[in-house]
Amino acid sequence: MKKMYFIAIYPPEEIIEQIKEFKQDLAISFHNSKALKNDAHITLFPPFSREPELEEDIHVAFQKINTNLPPFEMELNGFGSFPNPKNPVIFVHPEDNIHLTDLYNRVKQQFRFAKYSFTPHMTVGYRDLSWENYLKAWEKYQHKEYKTKFLVDKILLLRHDGKWVPIAEKTFTETI
Repeated sequence: MKKMYFIAIYPPEEIIEQIKEFKQDLAISFHNSKALKNDAHITLFPPFSREPELEEDIHVAFQKINTNLPPFEMELNGFGSFPNPKNPVIFVHPEDNIHLTDLYNRVKQQFRFAKYSFTPHMTVGYRDLSWENYLKAWEKYQHKEYKTKFLVDKILLLRHDGKWVPIAEKTFTETI
């Protein structure tokens, strides 16, 4: 049976907890509980499935990602959304960051088997968020203030074992 994997940046626990409060608000006020299942993160390579026997190949590719980078600051500023009527999403908005784009390109060099667009975000509401509730929630969140920043100094490889579990990490090796 295939397993699911993905690669991401996770903020510190205190930011995960702050963003969880927004997710809880969406669950209570807008009947959107699916986002509560995952901790806040920025996806660098979206979920993909592989046979467990091939997991070693995933680890090898993950270890080949060039992380000879200095840690960099990631700023989160306000909220954004993907206003798709079939699958609307509300997210915490990361500021544009050339270091994040560079990191994404380094991941993409080793994980080329899927084409996808890179739009960095930290999901707050999605999946079971109806279009009507999205419109109401977006009215509340589009002007809501939330600003913070954190240091990005590693990436994680995760596997879905009932929930997403980190199975490897790569720390940046270049010093500032």
